[in-house]
Amino acid sequence: MPETLLEVNNLQKYFPIKSGVLQKQTGAVKAVDGVSFKLHKGETLGLVGESGCGKSTTGRMLMRLLEPTGGEIIFEDKDLMTLSNSEMRKMRKDIQMVFQDPFASLNPRHTVEKIIEEPLIVHGLGNRQERKKRVRELLEIVGLNSFHAKRYPHQFSGGQRQRIGIARALAVKPKLIIADEPVSALDVSIQSQVLNLLEDLQKDFDLTYLFIAHDLGVVRHISDRVGVMYLGRIVELTDSDRLYESPKHPYTEALLSSVPIPDPDHKQERIILSGDVPSPSNPPTGCPFHTRCPKAMDICKQVVPTLQEVEQGHFTACHLHGEEQI
Repeated sequence: MPETLLEVNNLQKYFPIKSGVLQKQTGAVKAVDGVSFKLHKGETLGLVGESGCGKSTTGRMLMRLLEPTGGEIIFEDKDLMTLSNSEMRKMRKDIQMVFQDPFASLNPRHTVEKIIEEPLIVHGLGNRQERKKRVRELLEIVGLNSFHAKRYPHQFSGGQRQRIGIARALAVKPKLIIADEPVSALDVSIQSQVLNLLEDLQKDFDLTYLFIAHDLGVVRHISDRVGVMYLGRIVELTDSDRLYESPKHPYTEALLSSVPIPDPDHKQERIILSGDVPSPSNPPTGCPFHTRCPKAMDICKQVVPTLQEVEQGHFTACHLHGEEQI
């Protein structure tokens, strides 16, 4: 059995809605509403879904960049929810993040050397000479030249900037890297280079990834397991190959039907979902997907399906596979 590095139980994030002169809370936006999963050491778990489904919010809560409303985040048997700010700051040595927009996440006033060196200074690692040597090593590791250290972020292309962001994340030798849509802002020709770099780094440094994306093709390329999110919940979770070959949830089926297959003889029926994604401030009763689901039943409008194992290692939250609830 693989070793569990991270366990998330019933994670929630509700943003309050306030109105009136006194700013009284009149409701809440349920950005993440009961997400649970395990992340094993050395694997890549992909988290996919439409924009606004809560996947990036989930990633930020794991680092406590956003404070969760409820739930548990267990990292190496420590509950991150119980740690103070200073304790959590130390814990971020083991959990690092690569952000979506490499330009926005790099300080334009700092040289590349200062940007990569900063986490080493924050965590008190090495003297000045050792830090400078480490920066140059990291630049070479991510495919840049060590003489780039004196340049500024605006002097690099988008792909190079993302490599700098990856070097910064690697600086403190983390165990887990949360990659929040790390290639979505890049040109398609550059995406594969960055994905291959992430895979090579995983092998070389024994890294574990939570890879957040909305592109199912990208996720299939890099992930061992995939979790599909809809309206703040995980609706399906299984091995990457199994998800693409035999999806169980109607939402996953619709997502996969939109992925182009490079075969002119392959006939693929596109599943068009009706309506828009409901507002997370006013989610529908029962299954959150029932308002758009082509297979919706009466029970779907009343009872929220739980994420349960329908096959070995294949979890889904759908009444079509939950006979005990019908």
